[in-house]
Amino acid sequence: MSEKTHSPVGVSLIQIGAENAGQRIDNFLLTQLKGVPKSHIYRILRTGEVRVNGGRIQAGKRLSAGDVVRLPPVRTSAPVETPVGSVSALRRRLESRILMEDSDLLVIDKPGGIAVHGGSGLSLGIIEGLRRIREEARFLELVHRLDRDTSGCLVIAKKRSALRALHEQFRGKEVQKVYTALLEGVWHQASRRVEQALEKNVLQSGERLVKPSEHGKNAVTVFRRLQGYRALTLVEAEPLTGRTHQIRVHAKCLGHPIAGDQRYGSSDRTRELRQMGLRRLFLHAARLTFTHPGTREPLSVEAPLDPELQHFLAHLR
Repeated sequence: MSEKTHSPVGVSLIQIGAENAGQRIDNFLLTQLKGVPKSHIYRILRTGEVRVNGGRIQAGKRLSAGDVVRLPPVRTSAPVETPVGSVSALRRRLESRILMEDSDLLVIDKPGGIAVHGGSGLSLGIIEGLRRIREEARFLELVHRLDRDTSGCLVIAKKRSALRALHEQFRGKEVQKVYTALLEGVWHQASRRVEQALEKNVLQSGERLVKPSEHGKNAVTVFRRLQGYRALTLVEAEPLTGRTHQIRVHAKCLGHPIAGDQRYGSSDRTRELRQMGLRRLFLHAARLTFTHPGTREPLSVEAPLDPELQHFLAHLR
């Protein structure tokens, strides 16, 4: 078990127990510093205010049992009181989107427009919402993440052992991830493979911006054409690596940004599509295939395309 003590100046020292071993330091801080904006958490990591065994640590480094984490004094936001009516509405919305659940894990069809976790002005994300409606659950942690504007399959672990096993599969590229995306422009090839290294930059606001760079990390995405529309192409996108914003940036590298992408697409085209009825990023995590951490059997979970995206395609037809 992790143990927490306090110094006279308000600094907290936490010794990492077995249940937190293997967890990334940034994810650990998100669970320890509830109510603190994500941008502030990354800032105290960058400035060295957070220390592990007396030394600085990068956001992606993983903790080991016995490590001592130094947390600086931080001011958390006041907890947001949620009216009873909104809790019941939250329960209906989230539980209606659960794709599968057992004693090890839960897979939810994440709605577009909701972050996977709170922070940066958001009181509730998907994981906080699930914890709110599943108060009896002793353990609920995100296995991976989806961008706020991306919908589809999102895996939540219900046991520390399941979290570790699934993290190993994601790190080992043993998870097949298939997305549905609508790209700007027309192309007729059956498939296209993009191999372009990507470099991530975190702005002072905490916003992540990714760009192609020979100094970045290797990234590979395969795009397969599904259907063409006037000036738009529906594709299946399979990322073979797991970089931040990978599909979005690789689509831009093709010269065909994802429709509705306000960060990497054309602002003029995004406005045109909004007037046509597309009010979000057209990117959907359609299918995940992995080994179940408990049974060790193959498991494939699919999330149907969100109704708003289906309606937009129907409008194009």
